[in-house]
Amino acid sequence: MPQDTMPALSGLDSFEQLEKLLGARRLDGSPEAAMTFEAFEVELAQVMRRFENELKAADLARYDVDAETLMVNGQLWRQCLAHQPKTYLSASGPITVSRNLYRPAGGGKSICPLELNAGIIGGLHTPVLARQVAYLMGHLTSEETSQVFGELGIEGPSSSTCDRLPKRLSEAWEAHRVQWENALREQEGVEAETAVVAVSLDGVMVPDKDGQSEAKAKREAAKAEGLSRAPSGPAGYREVGCGTVTLYDEEGHRLGTVRYGRAPESKKKTLTAQLDAELSSILAVRPDLSVVAIADGAEENWRYFDRPLYDNATRIVDHGHACEHLREAMSAYYGDKNIEGRAHYARFRIVLRDQVGGVDEVITELGRLSRRLRGKRHKARRKRLRSELTYFQNQRGRMAYADYQTRGLPIGSGVVEAACKTLATQRLKRSGMSWRGGKQAILTIRSLQQSQRWSAAWALLSAHFRVTIRVVRQRGHLKELTPVKMAA
Repeated sequence: MPQDTMPALSGLDSFEQLEKLLGARRLDGSPEAAMTFEAFEVELAQVMRRFENELKAADLARYDVDAETLMVNGQLWRQCLAHQPKTYLSASGPITVSRNLYRPAGGGKSICPLELNAGIIGGLHTPVLARQVAYLMGHLTSEETSQVFGELGIEGPSSSTCDRLPKRLSEAWEAHRVQWENALREQEGVEAETAVVAVSLDGVMVPDKDGQSEAKAKREAAKAEGLSRAPSGPAGYREVGCGTVTLYDEEGHRLGTVRYGRAPESKKKTLTAQLDAELSSILAVRPDLSVVAIADGAEENWRYFDRPLYDNATRIVDHGHACEHLREAMSAYYGDKNIEGRAHYARFRIVLRDQVGGVDEVITELGRLSRRLRGKRHKARRKRLRSELTYFQNQRGRMAYADYQTRGLPIGSGVVEAACKTLATQRLKRSGMSWRGGKQAILTIRSLQQSQRWSAAWALLSAHFRVTIRVVRQRGHLKELTPVKMAA
């Protein structure tokens, strides 16, 4: 149980060191007085951290419990070891305290009430350090994260410790993900000027050791079946799914975006469930909003939007992807570097975007060009062109870009494409990387950071690691079950 054990400052060794350093700094001729300011700044920081660590150790000791029997989560625990020292990692360096351990009445792994009361994470990290490591791991590798603490002069976590922590946090997040994501949504509102909500999803291939195993198995199966060609596709890569829910005002200005990233999984089941929940939460508050479903032309994306939640949505094929297909069509007919072909592309790109019925004019033009490619010598070019013509014919109902712009709707999926880049590519596809486990931990951290939900999410995570301890038997006599008081 927390005790009032805070020592007087005069009793702290580090406080005396601080007084000594500051006093010597004022004495002419002393080594301390001769220090450069940079050296003094380094020395002062070290002494202050030692001072801070002693204060933290004294306060952390308050969260220990010294009793015969405890109850945690409905289970009885008996003291098995008393006053065992342990060193924890804090945001200012290591701190060592003495604590008690308890084992279940029927035997099993022991627990430490001090750690549960104080919210120590992973049996090693104080809450502030755990948050700092997790935040940095969203941007840096484990080695770089460890080096940051070294550069700051803090005896911090090792590279392997930095690698393990996000995975431990991810386990807790995934176990409570639906509940906690709902809690985050409930804390947020929908701005009054919001007029449109747009949902988009996409994917990006990342290096994956499981993908390498799958590719190897497919090649071996193809060889065993006597197939001349192994299955196509990038060996050793799997698709990370990315999704966004974006709010716009009547003028088409983006007001905010929630981003999700999920490790490879069948049919992007978790990602699509997250997008469903996000959209449903917004529409529950603002059913008047115009709903837009926007993606590239991949049919798997449009199969997701083919559900009741999107019955009244305006479906839009990303204008940028449509232009890529238009460029390919013009290249098929005119050639890659033909000036006339480039001019026709520039003209029809604007027609497609800004002219009412622009997609019909594009289809007519591509049909005309296709008919002009006759004879065997144009067979390959005609095939390329007709493939692009078919694309526009299939996507025609999702390409009324002039109308969409008049209604203040977005016509580009740049938000989700940027999410693919910033959530996954920038962190998961660095030189030499190949992932097996740990992808989701990083994607979750980055998603929360980029959705402006990191602080609120950390509050949920941190609270999860603080567990209420109840004392049952104190020094030989039965006590009423009383929760241990913990600092707010």
